Amino acid sequence: MKNDSTRNTIIFIACSALILLVYWVAVLRPQADQRRAAQVAEASQQASPAAADAANTALRPDSAIFVSDRTQALGTAARVPIETPTLKGSLSLQGGRIDDLFLIRYRETIDADSDPVELFRPQGMEHAYFAQFGWTGPNVAGGVPGPNTVWSLTQGSVLTPNSPVTLTWDNGQGLRFTRVVAIDAQYLFTVTDTVANLGTQAITIAPYGSVQRQGVPTDLGKQMILHEGAIGTFKTGKGGYVTELLKYKDWAKKPRETFESTGGWLGITDKYWLAAMVPPQGERIQAEFRVHGGEALNIHEANLLGATRTIQPGQTSVETQRLFAGAKRNEILKSYEESLKLPRFIYAIDWGHLFFLTRPIFMVVEFFFGLFGNFGLAILALTVVVKLIMFPLANKAYESLSKMRTLQPKMEEIKKRNPDDPQKQQQETMALYQKEKINPLAGCIPIIIQIPVFYALYKVLFVTIEMRHAPFFGWIHDLSARDPSSIWTLFGLIPWDPATLPMLGGLLGGPLHLGVLPIFYGLTMWLQQSMNPPAPDPVQRQIFAFMPLVFTFIMAPFAAGLLIYWAWNNILSVLQQYVIMHRFKAPNPIDGFIAKVRARLQKA
Repeated sequence: MKNDSTRNTIIFIACSALILLVYWVAVLRPQADQRRAAQVAEASQQASPAAADAANTALRPDSAIFVSDRTQALGTAARVPIETPTLKGSLSLQGGRIDDLFLIRYRETIDADSDPVELFRPQGMEHAYFAQFGWTGPNVAGGVPGPNTVWSLTQGSVLTPNSPVTLTWDNGQGLRFTRVVAIDAQYLFTVTDTVANLGTQAITIAPYGSVQRQGVPTDLGKQMILHEGAIGTFKTGKGGYVTELLKYKDWAKKPRETFESTGGWLGITDKYWLAAMVPPQGERIQAEFRVHGGEALNIHEANLLGATRTIQPGQTSVETQRLFAGAKRNEILKSYEESLKLPRFIYAIDWGHLFFLTRPIFMVVEFFFGLFGNFGLAILALTVVVKLIMFPLANKAYESLSKMRTLQPKMEEIKKRNPDDPQKQQQETMALYQKEKINPLAGCIPIIIQIPVFYALYKVLFVTIEMRHAPFFGWIHDLSARDPSSIWTLFGLIPWDPATLPMLGGLLGGPLHLGVLPIFYGLTMWLQQSMNPPAPDPVQRQIFAFMPLVFTFIMAPFAAGLLIYWAWNNILSVLQQYVIMHRFKAPNPIDGFIAKVRARLQKA
């Protein structure tokens, strides 16, 4: 029996190590290689909006050759600078495109000298990304302004929250187009288009808007639990609203998805950033998510077409559309949702299927952040709140575990009486539990209940921009990233990168990368497990003994904030369990350790 137990334990350890190795080789390493590799150049340009004639709205690629110099790409057309407390960039007078935008409050990395995050990129560069608005009218004499139309700047010189700019264009056939572009102090552009019919014939036109991303950057669309791609909220025929999502990989399989709605919004979302068009909420629109151009072009578009209107001679028509282009901060999205009456705009953040847990947990963390000024401390406070909510249930569970611990000698006697009859052992053990009113499964209940909370916090750390680059103390500069310290550098004492080691670098920098937090978490898990009664079966006992080690490696790649939560939760559980076990006079490792220390001190 002992040989079988040893053999099974060895098999379990070998299988666990093999699973970690296969996961690294098959999943993590290819993803890392893809992120490091330069993508093959993908061509770009604009295609027609939803239900519109492509002849006068398409921006067609001249070639598949891109420029890497942003200044060169920006120099192809006159521009209007954009300067706000949150944004910096420029607006192209060619097409009136908003195609050059940086989020100045966010940086690419945690380094102080890191570049600001780029949101929009101009035409001519690889992975161009921009928004544009206009009109469609295939039978209008003289045409309507399209993506290649050069507008004239007639008022203003710099687009700021206090100074909108005015653009004009005349088609030479009696139509005058005036566009006023305004921006607020956050991330909302307001584009007001006025069409004046100065001719002698009535004309029929419709407004459109388009957000276009040419190709998919290598660091996007790779996360299983995160939505990146097309997003839109539309009004259904029953009067309610539905949010439509298309990840990039699914978008490619459905190259054209169309929707009809009154109001709503649509666009393209990344993990932390969003570009979304907002039509007038009382207007009937046609919306479209589209992918076209094949592998060479790989153009992704979110398009909308507004209601058609006929403009009689001497009359004008005005259309106001908005563009959100910025960071998906909870309070900012909520403010726009309320002020503009936008349906479900807060769900541009991917709260997940457990949104009823994820959002409240985020709100609690944000509340404590307001008190402590540190998201790490806020997570510790959240853990205390969760423990207080579950305190009565956990108390009952730990009472059962304490009673089981005190019954350990009697359970050993049952084994000795029935050494060759496992069924008899189980029957007498269950009878003993029933007599002492013990639920052997009670210890699992707190863990099972906490799994949704654990996942919800993981989601909060992963998707909310408030957690991005949020520091804790010491070496933890980003709670949303893994612990950067490594046991292989003696936690920073040896100045070298284990990932550069030949042959073993991939393992030491990947599945075998262990920092201070994962090791501390493993120790707290071991301590909590040692407080529980040992499993009756020797094989199970050995397996459980290795679980803290296995989970140390499993949890190592997770966000530092998550490890802080779980380790602190383990510590609070141990303290709660110790108090109960002490009350029931149940043997426990803490009292045992204290007794050994006292004995040695007395001998000394």
